[in-house]
This record gives sequence, structure tokens and C-alpha cells, in this order.
Amino acid sequence: MSNLAAALAIEGCELGDVARLKVFYKSDGSRDEWEILGALVRHFEQDPLPAITLHPVPLQPFSGQELQIQAIAMRGWRSNADHRVVTGDVPAKYRQLFAHRKVTLGLRAGEFIAVPGRTAVDDQAQVLAKDNGIEQTQIVMSRLEATLKELGASFQDCIKKEGYYFGKTQEQWEGMARTRASFFREPGPVATVVPCHALWPAGALTKVEVLAMRERWNGFDKYIPRDDRWPRRVWDWPVPLPYRQGIRLRDTIWLGGQVPWATDSNAGRVVLPGQVLAQTQFTMSYIDDLLSAFGRSTSDLRLVVAYFTSNGTEAETRSFLQTLATCIPGPLPPMTVVPQPYMHTKEMTVEIWGVARG
Repeated sequence: MSNLAAALAIEGCELGDVARLKVFYKSDGSRDEWEILGALVRHFEQDPLPAITLHPVPLQPFSGQELQIQAIAMRGWRSNADHRVVTGDVPAKYRQLFAHRKVTLGLRAGEFIAVPGRTAVDDQAQVLAKDNGIEQTQIVMSRLEATLKELGASFQDCIKKEGYYFGKTQEQWEGMARTRASFFREPGPVATVVPCHALWPAGALTKVEVLAMRERWNGFDKYIPRDDRWPRRVWDWPVPLPYRQGIRLRDTIWLGGQVPWATDSNAGRVVLPGQVLAQTQFTMSYIDDLLSAFGRSTSDLRLVVAYFTSNGTEAETRSFLQTLATCIPGPLPPMTVVPQPYMHTKEMTVEIWGVARG
């Protein structure tokens, strides 16, 4: 958190300007997230708290590393007359850790909306619909929808959906994917959903979070039109889904998670199977295609989030980062890199998305 505060200060911000915080922490899924969250919130003096997503991962990029933290900040949002929050109670046994403060289930800071990752649990963190990923997905998406509604928005305002699921086959992915998709209509947001190897509490099978934008106009909440691009070379999903691959809104370009599937195809055929570094370069070529369609390039990236297959060694992380660096001219943007023991399949070893200057 000290490092985060220092990085924010370079941009004229402070911890109080953070609207959305995402934490990848090392765990097999048994570590109690309420304890980690309680330690985090002590660093935020003001209420409401940011929208915070905690996500357990078995690996970290560097030796001895236990967590990495990613933040989206908006300078001075707390003094903006139009900020709204949906809060939730902390379970009774943890309330002292939080000094009896409430957690944020959804935050609207002006036009920007963040709804943190949700799993299908009850108020006491007990898992609902055990062993049923589709039913858990339905529960999670319904709760996200209700939170967006309280913030004056809907799924149609979403610009980014991120999710995690347990599974190693297309069949496991497809059932939950169709359920998530049923809550959107075309054109939907850009999306990234990757396999997970741990979730808390035990029995949770999926986690989903969304970012959205909606404006206030003459006293009413209004949809903000967005521009989207989908070059024919860029792949499509093997099942009908409402998502887009690239969206430009308010001079910012949001990208969906890019994977090494064959060009101009919805066959789901993997290119360069099992070759992490070669697939990284190939996947980055899709990101370059998408940005070129908006008149931009990879040098305009302002955030890169990359998941890649790894045995967990620092040397693999360094090789991966060196390969990414060959695809991004000039200084690298802020990056979150998440090594994974296993990605979608043994053949598909990488998924990358980003945000660029529009």
C-alpha cells in the first residue's frame, strides 16, 4: 500500500482517490479473505471504501511475492456531487477488523461505476448452490444487476466484464458463459474470463466483476454511446456471445481478453499450441490490430493485464515480460501479470487485455 500511495502521488493522486482496487493474493483458497480485506481497509481513512476485489492465485510473478495490487483512481471523486455507493455489512465475527465500517458493493464516481467481484455466498460467507456452476453464475449475475440498478445503471452500461471459473473443458466454460451472456444484449461490453485454481470460500465455482460508465444529464441518468471496432482478422467466440473486442468511450479504449485463436474464425482453433512466448507475440498482434482500428497502437496502452501459463519461476516471468516488451514500443505501461499453472487448455497458454489512450 505504501508503494501504491507513492505511485498515485506521481499522478497527483492519493489513496483516497482510488475508486477500484484489485488484489491478487497467493493462496490455495483456504486463506480467509475477510482478514486480508480488514488489513487493506485500514489504509483508507474515508468512507465509502473503494470497490475492492480480492482474488486468490496459486502463483505470483516474483520470488517471495505474496500479493500484487492494481488500482483505478479518479482525482477528487469524493468532492464530486454525483457519487453514489451501495454498501454491505461485514459478517459479525469480523466487524472489529473493520472498526464497524461497511464494505462497498458498488461505487459510482461521476460517470465511472465499479462493482467488485462477487461469488455466490450468503451474508455469512456460506456458499450457495454448491457444485452447480451455472446456478452460482445466475446468482452472481443477478446480484451484480441489482447493484448496478441501485447506482442508476444496467448491464448495458458496462464497458468491461472480468470473471473467473473452475473448469478445464469447453463444456465447463460454455454453460457458465451462456448464463453470463444471457444478462447482456448486443452490443455488450468487452470481456475477460479465465480459469481459476482457487476461490474463497471453498465451494465457490465462479467470480464476476464489472466496470461501467453512465452520465448524468438534465437530472437523468443516460446511456453513453460508445464506438466499437472488430477487425475481421480478430477471432470470434465458438458460441454466440454479445461481447465486443474493443470499445472506445470518453477517449479511452477498453479491450477484451485476447487469446491465440485462429484469425477470422469462430472455430476456437489454437495457434502455436503450448508455446507461451510465441503465443504472447501472436496475441499481442490482435491487440495491435484492435488499437489500429481506432487509430492507435500498442504504444498508447495505459494498462496491460496478462495471464500466462507458468511453473511459478521468476525466470519464466522475466522471459514473458521481455517478450511483451518487444510488442510495446517505448516505456511499458502499468502492468499486472498473473502466472497460472493452467490456462483454458494445455494448448492455449495466454490471455491479455488492456486499456489504451483513445
